[in-house]
Amino acid sequence: MLKDSFGRTLDYLRVSVTDRCNLRCVYCMPPEGVEWKPHNTVLSFEDFLRICRIMAELGIRKIKVTGGEPLVRRGVASFIKNLTELPGIEKVTLTTNGLLLSAYLDEAEAMGALPAGINISLDALNPEQSKQITRNDNTVPQAILPLLDRLLGKNITVKINCVPIRNSNEEEILPITALAKDKNIAVRFIELMPLGFAAASKPVPGGEIAALLEKTYGALTPYSGVSGSGPAVYYKLPGFEGTIGFINAISSGFCETCNRLRLTSGGFLKLCLSDDLGLDLKELLRAGASDKEIAHAITEIAAKKPRYHNLSEVYCVRPSEHPDGMSGIGG
Repeated sequence: MLKDSFGRTLDYLRVSVTDRCNLRCVYCMPPEGVEWKPHNTVLSFEDFLRICRIMAELGIRKIKVTGGEPLVRRGVASFIKNLTELPGIEKVTLTTNGLLLSAYLDEAEAMGALPAGINISLDALNPEQSKQITRNDNTVPQAILPLLDRLLGKNITVKINCVPIRNSNEEEILPITALAKDKNIAVRFIELMPLGFAAASKPVPGGEIAALLEKTYGALTPYSGVSGSGPAVYYKLPGFEGTIGFINAISSGFCETCNRLRLTSGGFLKLCLSDDLGLDLKELLRAGASDKEIAHAITEIAAKKPRYHNLSEVYCVRPSEHPDGMSGIGG
């Protein structure tokens, strides 16, 4: 079992299969997108699978496939199928912006290997607001909504991720919350983290959102019935079939129970969003390291996972900006 020096069990791995995306969200990417990476600098699916197999043997039990936008990479459906078949892996989930989700579901259903859960990033339902946030005139957020019933019909856990930004999409909070009224989905509000281009924007604290929801819908009641591997805290609202979640990394923090590691598209095993400490697994793979050598290196570096992130004064550190955006880290 992987553990760090603070006794935390690390059983959750986020795998970024690409840092490319078909959107240019203002808090994630520049208008022109990220710098193109040569093919040989990005791990092959075979290399990803080898690393995931080794980490499953070390105690990783849950894997989230992320990007960038993971569905822009060809072959991701087969990759996810292979992940679900790895011994020791109990759950494989996917995070996507939803634009390519319908085609992916067609392919994955034909293979008979759908992920256990799908998180859909959705920061606005209003088309004009969505275009402003995504910098894409072709985004039609309403087109994603019919897919929710399709996912629920396949017993896939559905979570909507919304990042409220001050003076931007605050008016979208209530409409997005309403998606959980008649559907058994989780709508989650994630505090904006000052990473890369997000540092130019201001977050809307989770407590402020909670107050707005209670004023509009009634009391938020703590709820523990949502399965997940991350730090979200869930609530029920009166008359809602679904749930509301908050990921308050800036105003509250949750590092004490952090159980995750991140693997970038370039093969760097990152210990924390806000820290450069990690391990270049691609270098080990290219050098011909054995599975045993790779496992030993992972175990040693995992023990050095930082106690806290440095994005908030919650942990008595001065918040600092970080040049790397989410697209290159995997969220």
